[in-house]
Amino acid sequence: MKTRKLGTDTVSAVGLGGMYLSIQGRPDEAQAIATIHAALDAGVTLIDTADVYCLDETDIGHNERVIAKALRGRRERAIVATKGGLRRPGGAWARDARPEHLRRACGASLAALGVDAIDVYQLHAPDDKVPFADSVGALARLREEGKIRQVGLSNVTVAQIDQAVAIVPIASVQNRWNPSWRGPEQDGVLAACERHGIAFIAYSPFGGARGARDLGQTGTLAVQAHERGMSPHRLVLAWMLARSPVAIPIAGARRPESIRDSAAAADVALAPADVAAVQTSFGGKP
Repeated sequence: MKTRKLGTDTVSAVGLGGMYLSIQGRPDEAQAIATIHAALDAGVTLIDTADVYCLDETDIGHNERVIAKALRGRRERAIVATKGGLRRPGGAWARDARPEHLRRACGASLAALGVDAIDVYQLHAPDDKVPFADSVGALARLREEGKIRQVGLSNVTVAQIDQAVAIVPIASVQNRWNPSWRGPEQDGVLAACERHGIAFIAYSPFGGARGARDLGQTGTLAVQAHERGMSPHRLVLAWMLARSPVAIPIAGARRPESIRDSAAAADVALAPADVAAVQTSFGGKP
């Protein structure tokens, strides 16, 4: 598996997104663990999770606990990035990036993951009710205390990235990016990550569960993928890797077969002309 830099760590160029293993429609635990093991066996060393990857507030930490169980005896083979700053009242998604909430959430994640320090702890989303600098400052203090090794951000703007790097070293930025949502290319976030040397973790690379099902129907993408002997999903991940040297797409999966296919994207080499052709296939400019 080819690798990329994530702060002071070196991780696989394609990561596993754990959300689908714990939200509505999740597989049983045995299948979830088999999927995580398949990722490790395929060379994936970055696993992304969050305390709120669960069903509701009574289920907080479900995904972290499943990952911890799957990594028993294999912990040295993976970097685990988790997130804090959301809640799940009644199954809804609510922002809460108050410093006191982040401190409590970090403590709960440490326990759920069964570690003394979290590899990468990410602010899940800015909270309009809380000054952004206060939220980032809380993560900086957790880093100083040794509870987290590296700080990451998610769902942020260029201005917020610039503000955060003045407070604490930022290892990663995790924003949505897929053929139907080209925001990071257009709003400057991807370029800002390249400028600062920050890993850009692309979540929802297929456009969610529905997007993943429909991906083969997007323009001529299915034809191009067939010509290259691969799935449209693998081709999209390969396009992301070729598009930016800091991109690390995280593919969500419920089955071992899915993550094996996604992991293989790291070994696909696309020339500039191929990148342009793929972009054109889903309506993008070459």
